[in-house]
Amino acid sequence: MADQYNSHHEAIVSKTFPVKPKLKPKSKTPSKTPESKYWSSFKSHQIPNLVSSIPSIQFSPKSHSHLFAAANSASITLFSSQSLSPTSTISSFSDVVSSCSFRSDGSLMAASDISGLVQVFDVKTRTPLRRLRSHTRPVRFVKYPVLDKLHLVSGGDDAIVKYWDVAGESVIIDLQGHKDYVRCGDCSPSNPEMFVTGSYDHTVKLWDVRVESKKWVMELNHLKPIEDVTFLPSGGMLATAGGNSVKIWDLLGGGRLVYTMESHNKTVTSICVGRVRKDGEELDAAQDRILSVALDGYMKVFDYARMKVTHSMKFPAPLMSVAVAGDSRTRVIGTSNGIIFAGKRKVKENMEKAGLPDSMGLVSVEEPQRRVLRPTYFRYFHRGQGEKPSEGDYLIMRPKKVKLAEHDKLLKKFRHKEALVSVLGGKNPENVVAVMEELVARRKLLKCVTNLEEEELGLLLGFLQKHSTMPRHSGLLMGLTRKVLEMRAGDITASEALKLHIRNLKRSVEEEIRIQQSLQEIQGIISPLLRIPGR
Repeated sequence: MADQYNSHHEAIVSKTFPVKPKLKPKSKTPSKTPESKYWSSFKSHQIPNLVSSIPSIQFSPKSHSHLFAAANSASITLFSSQSLSPTSTISSFSDVVSSCSFRSDGSLMAASDISGLVQVFDVKTRTPLRRLRSHTRPVRFVKYPVLDKLHLVSGGDDAIVKYWDVAGESVIIDLQGHKDYVRCGDCSPSNPEMFVTGSYDHTVKLWDVRVESKKWVMELNHLKPIEDVTFLPSGGMLATAGGNSVKIWDLLGGGRLVYTMESHNKTVTSICVGRVRKDGEELDAAQDRILSVALDGYMKVFDYARMKVTHSMKFPAPLMSVAVAGDSRTRVIGTSNGIIFAGKRKVKENMEKAGLPDSMGLVSVEEPQRRVLRPTYFRYFHRGQGEKPSEGDYLIMRPKKVKLAEHDKLLKKFRHKEALVSVLGGKNPENVVAVMEELVARRKLLKCVTNLEEEELGLLLGFLQKHSTMPRHSGLLMGLTRKVLEMRAGDITASEALKLHIRNLKRSVEEEIRIQQSLQEIQGIISPLLRIPGR
């Protein structure tokens, strides 16, 4: 009868092996999401040796041109987004370049500098075609409307927004309304006559050049100096960057604030719209994201459909500008120290598999598919263990054999005292606590303490002296310490080695008490300071 009881009890208890501490903390390292894996798949590449800070980066909207421009010092450098190497440099500037913008067909580019001059260049020949001078202070941004090849929008430190006739080299409209430096702007993707500008007066103004009063049609207050502003692809929503926040606005809803993203620690300097495009997915089916960079060195990816930051990446310098290619294959970031951090997708798209030429001019040929195995085929019955299951297969997984430690084997055999002595001789306090918790559950811990020999009792007291004041285990170990002192007082008094352990244990407890008292005094000082009105 006793053998039946022991075998039944062993079968029940064995399900809990190996024993683990019940107070083990949860891991704080988050698992990588599919979104993080996507943005991490951009192969990192540094482009150094530019002269100074890079305040503006723009990709050519022409799909097959594979160009992007970076403003640095008194020049604009053109790069190939395929090789990530410079192709040419435009140096027709007398002062620091502040902004650049490609025309919708990619053949012309406008650029502004802090002397107040706006110039238009032929991208192929780098020849300056127009010189537009009307601003009296530095020009901070210039933009080509998305659907317009004949006009430009610019703004600068004179707080005036200008709408230009490029062919006539003249200003059509001076738009006044900002009370401080105009730092940024963007043109509507759905209406060539509408654009927005952002200023250090904390406001974003929506302009319509068809309005005869030359007054803004909508004003939004970001509550911080505006560093960048961009339309979202629908044209009905707007993203603004100022201070350490990015805000989303609903223009069709009367300028309603939709969400505020405050994930950066320092000033957000630039934002753009990027796309999460899965392999083989059409570009129209891609999902839009807002990319923001800041002086804290972080790039954040914001999913404004779910109102959630989905990815974050740290760079070793303050970041000034960010842009993503139209085909979603390249992402570039400009820094304050003249380095461009470029990233290209590692994976090959299905369009390459279909036989289209890749960046090296080669054509990918699709490998012939192997015939699917069926139960009627002879080869089906000679598959090896490395054969992958097909979609319709039912998998029978063998339970993984668990290798038990010595103390787990002894617990399975109900040799409780030997299990405790075995784990005390090891170096892992987590295992010792786990065994003690298991013995408490079996109501055998105090009996084991009673039966310990003098040397074994020394091992236990040494462990309690080192770990009884640890906050994670103090609840169990301090209670056990009191019981050991009560039950084995005579043995401790008779042994000098055990007395030494007790003195060390007393010293550790007294030190912990002093620390706790100091913390209480600090808490008493800090608590009144935290009771600030309004919090």
